[in-house]
Amino acid sequence: MKYIDLTIPLGIGTPAWPTYEPLQVKYFKRLAPNGANGQLLTHSNHLGTHLDGEIHFYTPGKDIASLEMDFLVHEAAVVDLSDVCGDYDVYTSQMVEERVEVKQGDILIIHTGYHHFGWDMPFADEVRYMVKHPGPDREFAEWAKKKKLRWIGVDCGSADHPMNTILRDWMPRQAREADQVFQKKHGKSLAQFFDDSKYQLMHIELFPHGIIHAECIGGEIDLLVNRRVTIGFFPWRFVDGESSIGRCVAFLDDDEYEELAKLAKDLPKNRFGDVYNPAHVESINALTKKNLK
Repeated sequence: MKYIDLTIPLGIGTPAWPTYEPLQVKYFKRLAPNGANGQLLTHSNHLGTHLDGEIHFYTPGKDIASLEMDFLVHEAAVVDLSDVCGDYDVYTSQMVEERVEVKQGDILIIHTGYHHFGWDMPFADEVRYMVKHPGPDREFAEWAKKKKLRWIGVDCGSADHPMNTILRDWMPRQAREADQVFQKKHGKSLAQFFDDSKYQLMHIELFPHGIIHAECIGGEIDLLVNRRVTIGFFPWRFVDGESSIGRCVAFLDDDEYEELAKLAKDLPKNRFGDVYNPAHVESINALTKKNLK
């Protein structure tokens, strides 16, 4: 058994979701004179690779400590949508099922490619990572319920479309840009497409059904696109926790790992040693250019 880490590095430079507390680190002990180093951490739960729990948006839901291991670790479908989605695009269940087999009760990991704009990458662009990534409409949420997905993971700031969150109000310049894309591609304004009845539907409409999600997946996810693999997410055993920072890991047999290791040899690495595929960025940029023409 071998492992591939799908977790982004966590440090004081890791951006939290906008307005959430970032990581702050303070030494309260040092080797001299205390004989040991000790650190005090302050942060929100929505920082780095993290799992949103039901009670983040659903008061009678489960806390993080209530999630069973056979829920957190299971077969998963990992889908790459970087060949079809650029800035502000809307992805669909059809796009997913055209690229990978998704079974009832699966974990679904969505590789939008926007992890390439995360703080750990050479293409880092925090606004693009948090505010311009693609996201789904209600059709996708209804499909997720029919598939009885265990949980969903995304390699960007949110499982919701960023323009279907409060970011639409907080980032008016980007909202105007997105509105042009929606008018062009959907024949509707942004406000008409994502009206109030759809607000943060991936959180509000799925959490009561036990379908939660992990956000800011990354690491070496580029090695796993459009295939089935066992994946686990390991949050804290956090009593009353509405969400939790955690580690996301793919489990592979030795032969499959060796196959991926050969692929990795030809790919560049970021400053933390994770391999990535720059072709995904090229595809996203070409699609975005077309969207914004």
